[in-house]
Amino acid sequence: MEAPLTEYIKNHPLPGSIKEYEKAGGFNGVRKALREMSPADVTNLVKASALTGRGGAGFLTGLKWSLIPESDPRMRYLVANADEMEPGTFKDRYLLERNPHQLIAGMIIAAYAIKAEKAYIFLRWAYKKAEKTLKSAISEAYDAGYLGKNILGTGFNLDIHVHQSAGRYICGEETALLSSLEGKRGIPRAKPPYPATMGLFGHPTVVNNVETLCWISHIVEKGAGWFMKLSLSEKEGGTKLFGVSGNVKNPGLWELPMGTPMREIIENYAGGMLEGYKLKGIIPGGGSTDFMTPDHIDTKMDFESLRAAGSRLGTGTMIILDDKTCPVAFILNLIKFFSAESCGWCTPCREGLPWSEKILQSFEDGTAKPGDIDILEFHTRFMAPGNTFCAHAPGAMEPLQSGIKYYRDDFMRHIKDKHCPWK
Repeated sequence: MEAPLTEYIKNHPLPGSIKEYEKAGGFNGVRKALREMSPADVTNLVKASALTGRGGAGFLTGLKWSLIPESDPRMRYLVANADEMEPGTFKDRYLLERNPHQLIAGMIIAAYAIKAEKAYIFLRWAYKKAEKTLKSAISEAYDAGYLGKNILGTGFNLDIHVHQSAGRYICGEETALLSSLEGKRGIPRAKPPYPATMGLFGHPTVVNNVETLCWISHIVEKGAGWFMKLSLSEKEGGTKLFGVSGNVKNPGLWELPMGTPMREIIENYAGGMLEGYKLKGIIPGGGSTDFMTPDHIDTKMDFESLRAAGSRLGTGTMIILDDKTCPVAFILNLIKFFSAESCGWCTPCREGLPWSEKILQSFEDGTAKPGDIDILEFHTRFMAPGNTFCAHAPGAMEPLQSGIKYYRDDFMRHIKDKHCPWK
């Protein structure tokens, strides 16, 4: 199995120059797309590849591009979502710091496909190293003729700008991201209209995740069939960057086929649990996904399989809960984050998350009552999908609702013992 996203990185301990990247064939896809294909050809190829968005939602990338009305004469924008603030997630940082040319190549092709001449990289505020590598790589791309006017003599123009975010998790939601990029308060927008018709500055816009865009040049160069064969899933193509953090022997990040079993990633690549620790739970795709238990460990890591098992692939970066860590404190830590990061735009999220945090804290403090579990379960319904303005609060409720489901006895022990049993 080839590792298209990380092969170049493995051979270059530090970010290589654009000349080195060209020698590795890095811009072959750009030349092919701009010189041999129409924008519609590129979009149809990405559709055929079944490339799903790697930011968490799993929406088909080619379909997303095709939602921009063909006859709309207005300026169009492409935005790379590099605002990676999901707890437990660090995959995009690896790509940004180690191979920025791959992202730029993907953005050139994506912009060509949607006929955009302006593109932005919305970068997490804390990614200072990534900012330096991106700006250096973009400067090299301009000098080499891959950005600017009349790229490769094809008549296509594109400018890419790096925008450092103000540091709010809510800006990972694409419409809040667009509001922030416009210099406004970072809050989600009502949908419809969707960004494809009314996005950045009121113009048609496509927002794609960094890992998603890094795939585009490889797909154009080698084809949709090649991409599908990289996967173990029949419906979802390619490989995926999977991460594991927690008390395992070898925490890290690996590029593996989509559909790789969870057990293989945890035991073969992460090395299994540290000595003296046992696996108690797994959050499979970042902090806003439902817990899974050791009984689920043979579940395949793809969007369809994890959805069927009661969770989500999300970002594909697992957080491990071990038997020596209090699950209530684990969940409380996540809810504290989501509560602090609420934009406050809608009542359920603004009021419900701090309330959930306060109740969870009472369990840790030894003052919780039996009815408090019922109140927490009420909140998981109160902030369920469809009851809030965006997916922030529903995502925050996923580890809480599944935590109560699988670890109710641990919640009850806090009430019975009047303190945290792990302290």
